[in-house]
Amino acid sequence: MKSLPNITLKRAFLKKQDSILVFFKFNHQLISIIKQSGKFKWSISMRCWYGYFTQENLQLIQQLFNNQSTIIIDKSIYVIPKQPTYRKKRIISNENKEIIRSFISYLKGKRYSVSTVQTYFTYIADFLSFVNDIPLDTLTNRDVERFIEEVFIPRKYSISTHRQFISAVKLFIVFYPNSKIEDPALTRPNRSKFLPTVLSKEEVIDILRCTKNLKHRAILAMIYSAGLRISELLNLQLSHIDIDRRQIIVKNSKGRKDRNVILAKSFIPLMLNYLQTYKPIVFFTEGKPSQKYSAESIRAFLKRSCKEATISKNVTPHTLRHSYATHLLENGIDLRYIQELLGHSKPETTMLYTHVAKKDLLNIESPLDIVLKKLVKTVGNDGNIRLSENY
Repeated sequence: MKSLPNITLKRAFLKKQDSILVFFKFNHQLISIIKQSGKFKWSISMRCWYGYFTQENLQLIQQLFNNQSTIIIDKSIYVIPKQPTYRKKRIISNENKEIIRSFISYLKGKRYSVSTVQTYFTYIADFLSFVNDIPLDTLTNRDVERFIEEVFIPRKYSISTHRQFISAVKLFIVFYPNSKIEDPALTRPNRSKFLPTVLSKEEVIDILRCTKNLKHRAILAMIYSAGLRISELLNLQLSHIDIDRRQIIVKNSKGRKDRNVILAKSFIPLMLNYLQTYKPIVFFTEGKPSQKYSAESIRAFLKRSCKEATISKNVTPHTLRHSYATHLLENGIDLRYIQELLGHSKPETTMLYTHVAKKDLLNIESPLDIVLKKLVKTVGNDGNIRLSENY
C-alpha cells in the first residue's frame, strides 16, 4: 500500500536549464531516495527538487518512486518552457565608468545609505549604457525622456521606480554639472496612492497558529508585535532586547535613527522558549551561528503559513507592520505615538493608516441601512427586514 506523500512532477526553466521539478511534502524516506539518485538538487526558491529534463530522468523518477508513492504528472511536463529573458550586459566606456565610480564616492561622502547608493548606481549605470555613444556634455532632458520611454515603459517599471530614477539623475547633474540636463525640467510622476494590505486581528492569530515551526512563529510574532521592518528584524541583536523593561531598541534603522518599541507581554514566553531551544548567539534570528537570517526564507514560510490559514490576501512581512499600525489606531492610540513607534520621519506617512482603520468608519451608517430602518418604522415590521425576502 502506498502510504508516502504524493509526488508531483512539473517542468520549468530553472537555473538556466530545462528542468524537471519534483514536489512532495517533507518526508525523510523520499528525501533519502532522491538524494541517493545523484541526479537532483534542492531549490530553495522553488521549494522542490530539480534536475535536467530528459526522458532518462523521467524514467528514473518512475523507477525510484513507483512503488513508494503516487506520481502525479502536471500538464506542464508536455510543454517546452519559455526561456526567461535576461538583461543585456551594460556597454559603458572607460571614461564613463570612471565618472560612475566618482559618483559613487560622491554619494558615500553625502552619507547616503548603502541601499540608496546601490540603487542610484544601478539607475545611472543603466542610463549611461543607454546613451553610450552620446558625450555626457551634450546630454539633454530629451535623453532622459527617451530612456524612460524605451527602457522603463517596456520593462513595466513602477511609478516609485520612475521617481527614484529622477532623484538619481537630479543628484548626478549636481555632481556632474557639465551636461545640458536641466533640473527644473526633470519632473517626477505623482505618487501612486495605494492603500496597504491589512490583516484583521483574527487573521494575524490564524497565521501564527498555522506556523508550526517554533523559530518561524517567533519571527512572525516579533515582526507583528513590535511593528518591525524586515531589515530591522534581521539586524536585531539579542543585546537590543530588554526583557525587564519590556523594550526593544531598534538600532540604525531607516534614516539612521534609533528608536524604542514595546516588547509585548504575551510574546515573552514564546520568545524565551525559542531562545532556549535555538540558542542564537548574536542576532535574534540567525541562519548560521552569529550570521543574519535570510529575508527570502521569512517571505517563503510566511507565504506557506498564509496558505495553511486559507488567507488569500497578498501578505508580506511588511503587511504585518501595516497591520500593527492599523490595529494600534483602531485601539485608540494617538497618531503621534504610532509615528514614534514606527520610526516615521513625517506624520503624513503615518496618516496613511487613517484610511484603512475601521474604528471610525464602522460608526458611519450606509444610506441603505438608514432607508431600511425607516421602512421598518413605516410598515411596523418586527424590526428585521432582509433584502433577500419579498416585502
